[in-house]
Amino acid sequence: MKITSVRPWLIKSDASYWGEYLFVEVTTDEGLSGWGEITTTTRLANRALCTILRQIGAAVTGEDPARIEYLWHKIFRSFTYMGSRGAAVECVSAIDIALWDIRGKVLGKPIYELLGGPVRDEIALYTHPNQAKFTSKEAVVREIRDIVESGHTALKFDPFPYQGHTADGQPREQRDGYLDGSMSRKDEREAAELTALIRETAGPDVDILIDAHGRFDVPTAIRLCRSLEEAGQIDWFEEPCPPESLSALRQVREKVSAAISWGERGHTKWDFVPVLENRLADYIMPDVTWTGGITELKKISALCEAYYIPVSPHDAAGPINVVAGAQVMMTVPNFYKLETSEWNLGKYDHLIDRPLDVSNGSLKLTPKPGLGVEMNRDYLQSHEIELD
Repeated sequence: MKITSVRPWLIKSDASYWGEYLFVEVTTDEGLSGWGEITTTTRLANRALCTILRQIGAAVTGEDPARIEYLWHKIFRSFTYMGSRGAAVECVSAIDIALWDIRGKVLGKPIYELLGGPVRDEIALYTHPNQAKFTSKEAVVREIRDIVESGHTALKFDPFPYQGHTADGQPREQRDGYLDGSMSRKDEREAAELTALIRETAGPDVDILIDAHGRFDVPTAIRLCRSLEEAGQIDWFEEPCPPESLSALRQVREKVSAAISWGERGHTKWDFVPVLENRLADYIMPDVTWTGGITELKKISALCEAYYIPVSPHDAAGPINVVAGAQVMMTVPNFYKLETSEWNLGKYDHLIDRPLDVSNGSLKLTPKPGLGVEMNRDYLQSHEIELD
């Protein structure tokens, strides 16, 4: 069997927070194809990745798709002078996921059976409230109660208002090209009040996870985390400052009591080693579509196991993101929970061949080969975004 093409599918979709998904299909000369995903957070990045993926496709055409480790390194090392962060490794991620999907289909096994077999029967989830519905205290209460009643035992939200949005809702850092890193006292107070209300509504048995989205300077991150600790028990404080400086992360960690979660912007095992060695995080949250795919997520998880650090994959995109992370976590002893963007994932139904079963707050993978889901090609074709 040989690879015949690597095809990016940039899809317009109201189900996506950013209005589009970027899937990747790897096809072979025996009629089998595999699916990956690489959806990013900006239109610019998605379009740049489409261009890179086409070039990578030409480089791997004719290769054996079963040589997953070899192809990971071949692609990754072709970007050596670009470093291990960003576009290069994200392209590796998408193709790696698709290759594992093909391998599972060839062998007639779900991917988790090829990674050592399951250590659990289902995947515990944490999820997000729809904060667009937070128009009043009563609306917040309704949204949080829906999550708790769905069976989820953990939820995550960002209580901090984005300051300086553009007219189309873009954060200031995307408009002006820099991070301000600050937060007004008024917005800090409102964030604490929202967190207290959500804790009161969710009750003492639900984990409350806070996402700072890597946008604060050191003193602001410390101040905000402390204010939320006082407002109500929080179970982690995620990405308190931008990922480029581990020294900044250390400064925050030394001054707050809440557990620190880090990793959605970590690319490959090499980004995670200093975080683990320097004890800078209590939870690690790699994104399978950004950090290096299924191959790398399994390796990062093994590193974390040696430090007794729980792994909780980040997921803010589409259905391949969810199931690829879940396939790995089926085999990982030190697993906490898998992220989903909403408690009801019916928004994915039109994209895939069968709904994902997330009843009672956990994902049940099927025993079908590979990823266990197939993309709806008719929908993709009718919603594909044409690129120049």
